[in-house]
Amino acid sequence: METPGDQTSKHSSLSTLAGAIRVVASLTLLSRFCGLARDLVTVRVFGDSAIGSAFTAALVIPNLFRRLFGEGALAAAFLPEYERAVRTNRQIADQLATRVILLVALGTGLIMLIGELALLLAVVLIDDVGTRAFSLRLLMVTLPFMPLVCTSAMLGAMLQVHNRFAPTAAAPIILNVLIIAAASWTFFIKDTDQQTAAYAIGVATVLAGVIQVLWSVHALKKHARWQMHQAGQDVLTEPMGRVKKRFLPVLIGSGTIQINTLLDTIIAMWPLWIGVTVFGVAFPLDERSNAILGYTQRLYQFPLGVFGIAVATAAFPLLSKSADDPGKFASTLMRSIRLSLFIGIPASVGLALVRRDLVTVMFTGSEHAFSAAGAERSSAVLIGYATAVWAYSLNQVLTRSFYARGDTRTPMRIALWSVVVNLSLNLALIWWLAEAGLAWATATSAIFQTVVLIICTRDKLDADAPGILTFSMLRVLACTLIMSVCVVSVQHFWPDSVRWVDHLYRLIVSAGLGMVVYIASSRVLRAPEFSWLLLRK
Repeated sequence: METPGDQTSKHSSLSTLAGAIRVVASLTLLSRFCGLARDLVTVRVFGDSAIGSAFTAALVIPNLFRRLFGEGALAAAFLPEYERAVRTNRQIADQLATRVILLVALGTGLIMLIGELALLLAVVLIDDVGTRAFSLRLLMVTLPFMPLVCTSAMLGAMLQVHNRFAPTAAAPIILNVLIIAAASWTFFIKDTDQQTAAYAIGVATVLAGVIQVLWSVHALKKHARWQMHQAGQDVLTEPMGRVKKRFLPVLIGSGTIQINTLLDTIIAMWPLWIGVTVFGVAFPLDERSNAILGYTQRLYQFPLGVFGIAVATAAFPLLSKSADDPGKFASTLMRSIRLSLFIGIPASVGLALVRRDLVTVMFTGSEHAFSAAGAERSSAVLIGYATAVWAYSLNQVLTRSFYARGDTRTPMRIALWSVVVNLSLNLALIWWLAEAGLAWATATSAIFQTVVLIICTRDKLDADAPGILTFSMLRVLACTLIMSVCVVSVQHFWPDSVRWVDHLYRLIVSAGLGMVVYIASSRVLRAPEFSWLLLRK
């Protein structure tokens, strides 16, 4: 039987989780809207062209390192140790943070230098002045963003331990604003060369990385003091050893979606980087495939980044703090899972329902934007990715539940199998579904990963958790069904039009009505998750 103290502790933990989710989600929402504005601008500069594919790859690859090293593996390996040190010995915490941040900056800087040399050698060897060489040169321009954004992300992990979620969640706004500024001038100068515009955006991206690091260091000024490890002391041996031991398993375990995205990018860029055939057989993708894939990925990443990752980001420090308290840990994990499903399931369904209007509004409407065929292909990609938004969100929470208790091997093994599933499906489905096959492969592997993670997580939850989760999911599905009927009705009775503005109006009405109906349905069916999100201390 729960005591009043237990109930007070649960309320405090839940209100802390809810508050952190609100902060991360609201600022990430603003950032994602800036990201959508960025895409609205850049897609009208490059469209679904070969230059667009090169530009998308040049931004995707540095950002993958951010998600793998900064926000993913190193942050997940470092955060529990730093949180423990902050509670027990602030001097050790400061020394540990200094050591790790320095290693991240130097390590990723070395990777960048090796990458730059490899790209330079490739440019010299191919001796080409076409899009292939341009793609490699543009990647050389954007690659310095990688160590900067990785360092910024690690500084953000430190801020999370101090319950400062806002600076890191707001940092991407800087990147989006600078990219918009660098791209917008092309609309005022006639006959602007697309390659020149891409280089300008690449330089702006690197500048944004510098500003993000300075922004994060300033935010940490009151919480951390940079101290080098003193000679003759071995106080960092054990915590650094644990960070290093966790790093590789966490890199694989938490970076599955990034690894899969990298594989998708390499396959989609095959026509540009390698050629239009493979072993003499015509490759099923073309030079526009990566532009279509890259821009469409950002549409499903919008709800994932705003809500799905917000839940995992807010939950991770709480899970780490309660790792030695099985009851509190189970309660935090249970609520995080329910919140992920409450947000992720309607996001998956809603995104699939409005996909045609969303793609039309985002990627068409000007001379250099997506063609009609490109928009149709983008819509096919989006429904594939949308199928598993809930799974992407849930995987973030489930993997962090293992890391919080020091288990890095279980999610690593599951992630390796997930990557195998994704790559196998990639190589099979592209021959029937073109670039949409890459999206369906990613979604299928994510769902596979979710199912296995849930099976392996059962021992971390209370005995009555399966029944509670089943009832909660059925209620979410009922609310989602009611929402879907309303959205489909709007789509059915609103006449089709070739005008961009009509698609915009239908999208606003469909999305707005769907959101209102879903929230109202959850209130009528007494789903507590929405109230949890509003809970305050």
